[in-house]
Formats: sequence, C-alpha cells, structure tokens
Amino acid sequence: MRFIVGLLFSVAALLGQGALYAQSSTPIITYNTQFHPTLARNGMVVSQDEHASNAGLEILKLGGNAIDAAVATGFALAVTHPQAGNLGGGGFMMIYLKSEDRVIALDYREMAPKAASKDMFLNENGDVDNRKARFSMQSSGVPGSVMGLTEAQRKYGTLPLATVMAPAIRLAGEGFPVSWALAYSLDRYKGRLSTDDASRNQFFKVDGSSYQEGEILRQPELAKTLTEISDKGAAGFYEGWVADRIVESMQTQGGLITHDDLKGYFAKEREALEGTYRDVKVVTMPPPSSGGVHILQMLNVFEGWDMKALGHNSANYLHRLTETMKYAYADRSKYLGDPDFFNVPISALTDKAYGSSIRRKIKLDAATPSTEIAPAPNLPDESKDTTHFSTMDAAGNMVANTYTLNFSYGNGRSVAGAGFLLNNEMDDFSAKPGSPNGFGLIGGVANAIEPGKRPLSSMTPTLLFKNGQPYVATGSPGGSTIITAVLQMVMNIAEFDMNAATATARPRIHHQWFPDRLIMEPGHSVDTRLRLAEMGHNVSGTASYNEGERVLGATMTILRRPDGLISGSADPRRPGAYAAAY
Repeated sequence: MRFIVGLLFSVAALLGQGALYAQSSTPIITYNTQFHPTLARNGMVVSQDEHASNAGLEILKLGGNAIDAAVATGFALAVTHPQAGNLGGGGFMMIYLKSEDRVIALDYREMAPKAASKDMFLNENGDVDNRKARFSMQSSGVPGSVMGLTEAQRKYGTLPLATVMAPAIRLAGEGFPVSWALAYSLDRYKGRLSTDDASRNQFFKVDGSSYQEGEILRQPELAKTLTEISDKGAAGFYEGWVADRIVESMQTQGGLITHDDLKGYFAKEREALEGTYRDVKVVTMPPPSSGGVHILQMLNVFEGWDMKALGHNSANYLHRLTETMKYAYADRSKYLGDPDFFNVPISALTDKAYGSSIRRKIKLDAATPSTEIAPAPNLPDESKDTTHFSTMDAAGNMVANTYTLNFSYGNGRSVAGAGFLLNNEMDDFSAKPGSPNGFGLIGGVANAIEPGKRPLSSMTPTLLFKNGQPYVATGSPGGSTIITAVLQMVMNIAEFDMNAATATARPRIHHQWFPDRLIMEPGHSVDTRLRLAEMGHNVSGTASYNEGERVLGATMTILRRPDGLISGSADPRRPGAYAAAY
C-alpha cells in the first residue's frame, strides 16, 4: 500500500513539476500546469485529517476566529489522528492578529521533569540506551499541548472554550468512522501499542483485533478527559483526577512526572523571528525550535544568487539547496537548544552577512563532503510523526500550528482511565553529545538533558507577509525533514510565485549534514539525479545510494491571494489530509 501511495504521489509530482531539466539545467520541456488549490472567501482550515478540519470549519461558521478554529482542530486531532494529534505531547503555535498587526510565537513544548538528569539514558558502558530513551515511561516529558491550546484560546479566541471543544468531545464520545489511513496505521503499530494495557484497550477491539476502515471508533475515556478540560480549562488536565491518573501511570511504570511537574508547567510566549527574502517578510518560530533560525539562515544564503534563473528543481538549483542545508544542520548540532538554558546566537546565525560567508564557501560545480563541513567555529554569544495545521479567517487572522508526540503514537503508552497517549520527547534531547537521536540528528551540550528544560525541535510553523498584508500560513510534520520541507515551500511561493497547491506538489529534497546523503522524492528527473551524482552527491535512487523512494514532510498551507480569496492545499503525501473551507 505504501508503494501505491508513493506511486500516486510520483505521478502527481511529475505532472506538477512545471519543467524537466537536462544536465545543463536548461529547460527542455516546459509545462504550464498549475494544481488548483481549494478556494474560500470566509475562512479555511487545512489539517492532516478530514474530521479535524471540519471541526475547525464548524467553529469558523459559528463566528469563531482563526485561533478558535485552530484550537478546535488541535483537540479534534487528538481524537481522530492519534499518531500525532495529542493531549500528551507539545508543540509551537504562530498566531497573527490582524487588528493589532501582531505575531505571537507560543511555545508549548514539553519540559523535562524535575527528576531528569543529563546521563539518565546512558547504560553502564556510557552508551545511549535507545529503548529506554524512546519507549520507556521515562521517555515522556511534561505535556504541553493542553496548556498551549487553552492559553491560545483564552487570550486570543472569541468563543467560549466549551463551544470550541464541543466537536472533539462529540467525535470521542459518539465515535467516528475509521479512515483507511488510521486503520492502516493502528494495525502497523499494533505490536507496540498492544504491549501497554491502556493503549490496547483504547485503540483495539475487546478481542484484540484491529478496527477496519469504516468501523466506528469510540473513545469514552478520552471524551471524559476532554469534557474535564472543557469545563475547567488547563486546570482540568494539570490538576484534579486527570493529573492523578498521569502520576499513577508514572509511578506504576517507572516514569518521572509528578504532581509538582504538572502544576509547574507553563506555556511561554516568545519573540517571533523575522527575516526577509526578496519582497516577502518571513516570520517564524524561535528556539527551542531550530527550524526558524535555519530557515532564515538558508534564505539569506539563497538571496545572493539568482535562484529563479537556475530553473526550479534543476540540478544547479538543487545543488545550492543541498550544500546550504549541510551548513545549517551542522550549526544546529552545536548552537541550538532551549534559550532559557543556553545562549543561542540567534542574531549571528540569522545575520545576512553570515549567510554571505556560507555562500562564498559553496562550490558551484561540486559537492563538499559532510566530513569537511563543521559548525561555525566562533559566533558571538547570545524534533517524525508530527502533525501540522493552518487556519485563516476572513478578517486576516491566521495560525500555523505544529505539535507532536515525537514518534508515531509517542512511546506507545496511554494514561489508564484518561484515554490519551504520552510523548517520548525526552529522546529529542542529546542523551550523549555526538550521538544521533531517533531521527539521526546529532546534538551537543546546548541540548543536554536538564530539569525544566524544553528539548530542541525541528517543528517550524511559519507565516509569510507581502506588501504588509498576511500572505501564507504553513508548516509540516516529518521529524528532521520538517525544516527542509518548509524551506522549499517558502522558496516555491516567494521565489517562484507558485500557488499553494502547485508549491505543495513539487518534489522535495532533504540533506541534514550527517548522514551524508541526499534524499530525493519521486518526481525529480533521471537526468537531474545523475547530474547531482556526478557533482559528488550521494543521491537516492542512483547506484551509489539507494534507500528507496520516500516522501518528505506533509505541508498544510493557506495563502491569501491579492483578490482577497483564501486558497489552500492539504499535502497528498500523507493520506487523509483535508482542506475545509467556506
């Protein structure tokens, strides 16, 4: 089935590619094909699940704003997309308030419990115990999603919280037809989920069998938890009987989270990062997101070249993207972490002069091996199954939100009696400097485990503005590939003026410094792949490197056109994504 999905995307991406390029990067065939986005006048919600998008749309139709719709979507995803939608995880939300012309960067990333320690995942030999770091109860950080969603709604929404949460409660209590994507996913992860009694009871039938497409999944325990939050706000999760259940689960299974950890959790509003690319203002998430810093860093490198003249997705264009990605991910390994614990040199990394210095190092006709690229030696002091959704309303408010449990279904463990999964975000810390995490990303002391600290993340919710007006809300899941997926969406829109659907459909690439390999989606021409291999890149789908085809990210994008219409696209790379509009 994964082959079929990949094949369908390959065809779509190739048809929407716009141009095929030979080794010289000169267009030999040009198509004017533009995929048509969903259009609306009053508002739009784009997410990875149809039920969740419709939950947000329902709130827009009741008079709610983009923030209300985003919160409704977030809580609904906890019901219908448990792979990543969650109450027990955390994330980032970018909010634009049109009436105030103001952006809020809301950090509701998980926090390390007070009992966490730097070497907690090292075995007696000093090596990382990956099973403990990823699948034990100790892998869970203090959840932030409920605090983030309720705080955003309380401060910036317009409707009562009970109204906003009603669709999610209904979906959990009355149930919903299981989609093909959810049925496939639950069956695929059945082995992991079935080892935990609470997860097995939550997601499988009484006899232990899997739900089939079209069958109704009801989650009464989750409905009860959602109702408690609806009635009491964040206190309904971080205090009272839900908190008791979380702590009981920790105590019986060797976890670290206590009542004090839950009561001490807080979401934090941070100063959004701002940069420019040509005539577009880019506003994105600051640390502990690494994505925002490196999006701006890489755009600064590209701005000194005539990228459009190279031809979209030509070998020369992709070479520049790849080499720039290497430098960004190298810097990520040394300089990025929670700014409340480590002085992240944000200004230095996002300075246009620093981008120029990287540009001068890049050879335009040959790849530089990753072993010859290192983090910048001196700078002035100063996180796969995630999900993203975007919302926009008629007034011009917009939200880009990315949140996660880290791995699909987190650590696979649910809170007994409360109906929700727990995260395994502690693996996003650097358990040992120089050792890769579950996504192959290397980190250092900046991201070491400390009590109360938030782990570094790749989540990159991003907003674009043009001519002083709200323009685009976008973001993506995908672990370490999030940053490069969002980067290419920004380039497709800001440099090549693509609409939301065409920008989404174009095939992507990814390089993260180590391992030294260039992953290319289906849809790139054979000539382009061969030319990149000749330049020294270790390219997927060639004799030198053959990982097999895969897709990169799943962007959920909304774009406001000059005529005032709202357009959007739900990425087809992951089944079930849906744009709801009116």
